[in-house]
Amino acid sequence: MCLNVLAQKKPAIFSVNNAKPVDLVNVFLGSSADHGQMSPAASYPFSMLSIGPQTYPKTHTGYEFLAKKFLGFTHNRFEGVGCQGSGGNILIKPFLGNSPANCELLKTSEKASPGLYEVGFANKIKASLAVLGKAGKHAYQFPKGEKGFYLDLSYAFNNAFVDEEHQINGHAVSGWVVSKTTCGVGKYKLFYHLELKKNLTWKDEGNHKLVVKLNDADTGEDIDVAFSSVSVEAAKASINKDSFQQLKAQSSLDWNMELSKIAVAGDMDNAKLFYSLLYRTMQSPYVISEKDGKYRNTRGELRKDEKVRYNGWAIWDNYRTQLPLLSLIVPERYQGITNSIADLYNSGKKDYATQTEPSNTVRTEHGIVVLLDAYRKGYKVDFNKIIDSLTKKVNNLDYKSPDKALESSYDNWALSEIFKILKNKEQAVFYKNKALEYKTYWNKDFKDMSRPDVDRMQARGLYQGTIWQYRWFVPYDFKGLIALHGGEEAYLGKLDEFFEKDLYNHANEPDLQVPLMYNITRQGYKSQYWMHQLVADTVIQNYFNDNSRGIGSYIGKIYRNQPHAYLRTMDDDAGAMSAWYVFAASGFSPACVGWPVYYLNVPLFPSITLQLPKSRVFKIETENFDLKNKYIKSVTLNGKPFNKNYITQKDILSGGVLKITASAVPVKLSDTDNWLSSIEP
Repeated sequence: MCLNVLAQKKPAIFSVNNAKPVDLVNVFLGSSADHGQMSPAASYPFSMLSIGPQTYPKTHTGYEFLAKKFLGFTHNRFEGVGCQGSGGNILIKPFLGNSPANCELLKTSEKASPGLYEVGFANKIKASLAVLGKAGKHAYQFPKGEKGFYLDLSYAFNNAFVDEEHQINGHAVSGWVVSKTTCGVGKYKLFYHLELKKNLTWKDEGNHKLVVKLNDADTGEDIDVAFSSVSVEAAKASINKDSFQQLKAQSSLDWNMELSKIAVAGDMDNAKLFYSLLYRTMQSPYVISEKDGKYRNTRGELRKDEKVRYNGWAIWDNYRTQLPLLSLIVPERYQGITNSIADLYNSGKKDYATQTEPSNTVRTEHGIVVLLDAYRKGYKVDFNKIIDSLTKKVNNLDYKSPDKALESSYDNWALSEIFKILKNKEQAVFYKNKALEYKTYWNKDFKDMSRPDVDRMQARGLYQGTIWQYRWFVPYDFKGLIALHGGEEAYLGKLDEFFEKDLYNHANEPDLQVPLMYNITRQGYKSQYWMHQLVADTVIQNYFNDNSRGIGSYIGKIYRNQPHAYLRTMDDDAGAMSAWYVFAASGFSPACVGWPVYYLNVPLFPSITLQLPKSRVFKIETENFDLKNKYIKSVTLNGKPFNKNYITQKDILSGGVLKITASAVPVKLSDTDNWLSSIEP
């Protein structure tokens, strides 16, 4: 009888009416081994400051969930990126006794939430960290006796430290640090101010190392810290004098406000995973301007602007997902993000990084596509001001490998569309024809799929992925891609083969759009199936970033709310993979970045509400909701039949209710109005 009662117990249901999204976030998701490369560091939305644990062993963010030994705490990291990570500036280690090196920090307890990280050690030291904006606090509890802090101002991941300069003044130390950016390509400079409160003595150990000795009788000490990309004075002005509890509480409130931009209602476990991943989409880019509008551009030059400026890009990774998501959920920030990307073309844009970055960063390829996308979503872009730089950049694109040829053609298409906007017909036609040259490259490398290397990672000089995975990368001309196959039937045959043979690779970005590509045919139900499978069900994955098919296949869910969250070798890539999940779980995903269009699928929740500017909301309701009902039977928008397989940014921003009627039975030959990209010859 008892077992029967348990069997009938209903799953917990989440609603923002009775719980806070911030309380559902698991900041330990993806923080172990090579399954996401994320950290539980105390962070704040789009802040360059994140105070987190440095463990041995570590992952790309400096932390490993399973590690017991701690080296101390560092103050920045680029979440979810490759190349062994980057950041890790200014290491602080609390210690007991008279020797920092002889004091071992072994974790005995740990907890964290957005904006907060806490850990207890076997030697009775307890550390609590919190971040609010560009300011943060360390709060330490010590046993009585000899104690202090060890500061390594030259600490950085992967030996990325370049230079530093500091000055001690009473209880404070301030200065700047220069380190290499992600993958060691460029350099960034951070200004900082750090101050303690109680009686102390400083000792300069040389080689950029400092030791702070505290009073033996003291059992607690706080450290205030702030970062700036502008100056030491700006960092000092950002120091927050509120108590640790006040700062922690405000950070949590602010995180909850950001996370509540999307209100889901439904299964509690799904909601926990959803908000844990939504949290990851708001770590970068970083705010680099001060309250007075001052900031430094990528040349290191001091500038001033009324709009908030950002830096810290991973555009090649996240332009398909995270940036389009931000255009919807943080429109108050996205104009500043757009301006900042445009300004890269004024201040010397590099594919990766300059030698004078105002913050850590990764890469910026396809920035031109993001700007076109932003413009078509209603954000202001002064193309006249940067057209020469855009053109110069496109004229120097690389076509040497098959993947580069398709990606460069995308940028040529974007430039052609921008020249149309500027009413320059001659140049628009010229770059349209350049974009259409993708067909030559496609026929050369992607048409014949009988060659033996088509399923091998990095064959023919590919950067990442396989020939099978890259052959679909023509989002700007789906109509032309169908024609290259010889028509819709042949196109569907190859797409079916791709999925039937488990050739899809979710461990990296090159083929992220492929599950949506049945939507350009009358068999859109197959896209609905695959979006559901990939976001919530068991799949087979044969490809990882370190091997080709046939070595250690994975069977299971891709997204899991645990430290081993993602596929092996699958990085979150600055919110790229998290944002893919958020879109898919919400029931719509970008069709082609550069057009304000989203393909529909059945959401993971019966109700989803997007909070929009001017107090508007856009609600997505699913009728007949059940996880087995993964197919769309019909759709209405504001009570009227909606016979499209897509929705636009304008539809969403206008507010209203999109109602999706779900079914376990697919509509195998749809009569919907399908969105199909094309480049007319």
